[in-house]
Amino acid sequence: MKPGNKAQGNQGEQLAAIYLKKQGYKILETNYRCALGEIDIIARHKDALTFIEVKTRTGLAFGHPKTAVTRQKQRKISMVALEYLKRNRKSGQKARFDVVSVHADGDSPRIEIIQNAFELAYP
Repeated sequence: MKPGNKAQGNQGEQLAAIYLKKQGYKILETNYRCALGEIDIIARHKDALTFIEVKTRTGLAFGHPKTAVTRQKQRKISMVALEYLKRNRKSGQKARFDVVSVHADGDSPRIEIIQNAFELAYP
């Protein structure tokens, strides 16, 4: 990832976290990492533990941000989520996968939450 893209991604994740809090999400972890990969945000929303992937774009040349979570990315997020649940003894917890799309092409970014964006995608 280019340095500019990393900064853009970090800014998008910060905007997403602020927006999620306003929508009633309680942020538990940001940039959770383990040997299997990373999850951008882990939060509690209502009765569910929510694993959130944030996708940020400044233009649509590479498609809308919400379409950037490929099947391969879903599998990786799923594996990290399972590891998180196991490590934190929350295996029986209700969980879901959300995607936050940040379209930052002007002064006022557009943010969209896609709840239950995908199901557990494990091999």
